[in-house]
Amino acid sequence: MKIALGADHGGVSLKRLVHKHLEEHGHFVLNCGTDGDEAVDYPDFARKVAETVANREADRGIMICGSGVGATIACNKVPGARAGLCHDTFSAHQGVEDDDMNVICLGARIIGTNLAFEILGSFLGAKFSEADRHVRRKQKVLDLEAHYSR
Repeated sequence: MKIALGADHGGVSLKRLVHKHLEEHGHFVLNCGTDGDEAVDYPDFARKVAETVANREADRGIMICGSGVGATIACNKVPGARAGLCHDTFSAHQGVEDDDMNVICLGARIIGTNLAFEILGSFLGAKFSEADRHVRRKQKVLDLEAHYSR
C-alpha cells in the first residue's frame, strides 16, 4: 500500500519508527515531513498528508502530532480527506469499515510505539464495508463537504 506519512516536531520521533515499521511490512511510504526536531506548524504537514491522499497519490495517510487533535482538524479541512483521531485499534478499523476514513491521526504524546503499530495494523488492514447504510452516510458527509466548499 502507498502511504503518505507526516508529523510535526511533537510526532517526528514516532514518525521515524512508523516509517521503518511500514517499510518492513512492505508498504511504500511517501515522506511528507517534518524530519527534524525543530518546532514547526502541524497544519503544514497535515495539509501535505491530506492532499496527497485526496489527490489519490497515496492510498492512505498517517499524520502524527503531539496529541493528534490539531492534525485531525487540519486534515479534515482538505476536501476528500476523511481523517480520524485513533488511539485504539477498534476506532482504527471501524473508522475505515463504516466511515471510509482515509487518514489516521495519532498523538505521539498519548500512545507508545507498540500501540501505534497495533493501531496502524488495524487501520491498514481494514476495508470500507460498502454496506448500504455506510454508503448512504458517507454520501451525506460528501454532500456536507460539497455544500461548504462552494
